[in-house]
Amino acid sequence: MCDYDSLAARIHALTEGETDVVALMATMACEIHHSDDRFDWTGFYRVTEPGLLKIGPYQGGHGCLVIPFSRGVCGAAARSGQPQIVSDVDAFPGHIACSSSTRSELVLPVFDREKRVIGVLDIDSNRENAFTAEDAARLEQILAGVFGQIGASQAA
Repeated sequence: MCDYDSLAARIHALTEGETDVVALMATMACEIHHSDDRFDWTGFYRVTEPGLLKIGPYQGGHGCLVIPFSRGVCGAAARSGQPQIVSDVDAFPGHIACSSSTRSELVLPVFDREKRVIGVLDIDSNRENAFTAEDAARLEQILAGVFGQIGASQAA
């Protein structure tokens, strides 16, 4: 299991004062990915135009390049602004299989300081039922601490 206190401290130390969204996403994807062996693919999809996500910094195999808000777990998180915990991706209507090894998924919306969705954090696992509500809550706190300081002009 992830030591979220240690992860939060590392991310805070590495990102303090940084405002470049891509740099923040790259650093966080690396730190989060290597913090827990359940995390098989860890990355961000960025909102690049209304209703559209494009791949951002990630760790792991290839990800999908483009995901509309209308499709998949990432689209559901971006569209609803709510965390998505999917214990079995095969049971999720409209799941996009970017990798055949993915069995479960956790996707969290990423908000800027104006509470606009600027992207999503997508974590895939090659295990079913890999994610808990605690994982979602702790990662939401970390995301808010980093991206909640970013303004609209910095997120673009």
